[in-house]
Amino acid sequence: MSRPNILILMADQLSGVLFPDGPAPFLNAPHLRALAERSARFANCYTASPLCAPARASFMSGQLPRRTRVYDNAAEFASDIPTYAHHLRRAGYATCLSGKMHFVGPDQMHGFEERLTTDIYPADFGWTPDYRKPGERIDWWYHNMGSVTGAGVAEITNQYEYDDEVAYNACRKLYDLSRGADDRPWCLTVSFTHPHDPFVARRRYWDLYEGAAEREPPEAIPYDAHDPHAQRILDACDWRSFDITADQVRRARQGYFANISYIDDKVGQIMDVLRDTRQDAIVVVLSDHGEMLGDRGLWFKMNFYDPSARVPLMIAAPGMAAGRVDTPVSTIDLLPTLADLAGISLAEVSPWTDGETLVPVAAGGPRSPVPMEYAAEASVTPLVAIRDGRWKYTRCLADPEQLFDMDADPGERTNLAPDPAHAATLARLRALADARWDLPAYDAEVRESQARRWVVYEALRNGAYFPWDYQPLMQASERYMRNHMNLDTLEESKRFPRGE
Repeated sequence: MSRPNILILMADQLSGVLFPDGPAPFLNAPHLRALAERSARFANCYTASPLCAPARASFMSGQLPRRTRVYDNAAEFASDIPTYAHHLRRAGYATCLSGKMHFVGPDQMHGFEERLTTDIYPADFGWTPDYRKPGERIDWWYHNMGSVTGAGVAEITNQYEYDDEVAYNACRKLYDLSRGADDRPWCLTVSFTHPHDPFVARRRYWDLYEGAAEREPPEAIPYDAHDPHAQRILDACDWRSFDITADQVRRARQGYFANISYIDDKVGQIMDVLRDTRQDAIVVVLSDHGEMLGDRGLWFKMNFYDPSARVPLMIAAPGMAAGRVDTPVSTIDLLPTLADLAGISLAEVSPWTDGETLVPVAAGGPRSPVPMEYAAEASVTPLVAIRDGRWKYTRCLADPEQLFDMDADPGERTNLAPDPAHAATLARLRALADARWDLPAYDAEVRESQARRWVVYEALRNGAYFPWDYQPLMQASERYMRNHMNLDTLEESKRFPRGE
């Protein structure tokens, strides 16, 4: 069969609650809106884990964090775990990554034949949490509320420098692919770090949301009324050291919305190059996890509430009708979906693949209850969750169970777990969780991993240090014009289209 080209466009920390059916109407995002109109739009897509590295390893492998062992932002992603890049490359694809994927460990490729940029985050074990020290803040890398108090306008930042480079390299790669020197089908993954905090935006995007009603602070919950995990998140973010004002919340939200518009601009640039070079491709838009953005008084992610755990997922592909799909699905479903669309069998690894193809789901078919896991900072033992139809169930050995009716209570304000009227639903979901997770064993595995990584990290930082961070190499003598090349042949081969 003819293999379709695949373009994956990934944002970081982009909440699915702002994409109920494509971008929310108030968002200035014309390019994402145009993509939405021709895509299957999964309104209830959940991350496998609401943190960067675990979410990304899961999205790439179709496996939950307990299976990948990428529990947190400093856990190694093992080289023997097949990713969608491995499966596609094995089937004859050219696979390429421009941007962030937060691979931890010495393997910085994971099936990609080519990487165009380094990563924005470190590849070593330095960000390892420690369950042996519950409540400890690791100041040099834990989130704090400075991202909120420091929200504002800047024309260049660490993150803008990175994402400008990501987009430039992605467009350059698409131009290169159009020249036809490589006749293989291709999969290009373009992964940005925005709109991840800090909430700092360029003036032209910031001004788009001046005075917008959506800037107003959401309803906060007093600390004592939060569930225990939410309290741990607030503590981990050092909330007592900050006096957050309503205006600071408005500015942080404005910066976040502004950076969605920045990402939209970059998506537009990439889609223009795809169109101008007359290349067809399946286009996927998604994020790794969401952003609380002040909802409940919480920020960032690290929990299973919808602003943190729900992400956009839009797939424009032949064989998948455009339209809204309300069935809950997961980011781990992308790997089997891409394999399905490309005609690739996963039979060899299907017993160890947690995701399910979304091709039949887009046509109205079912999807099994959606699982989620979290075992990183602000937790003291793993948390797990299930989204099953209208119900969301959360389980943790350290905390009371939670049960929410997402149809009647989309803000997740009323925990129905203690309500006898919902005992049957609670028992059914508890049984599903028991069948999937052995939580004491999961806890022991995380503790073992953390303890081992602390030893290795401290050892490797003693004496000469060789980083694992990806170092992009450019063969400058193979670019432009050099004396081992024929000038006429070069100019012709680098032109698209030719002869016009």
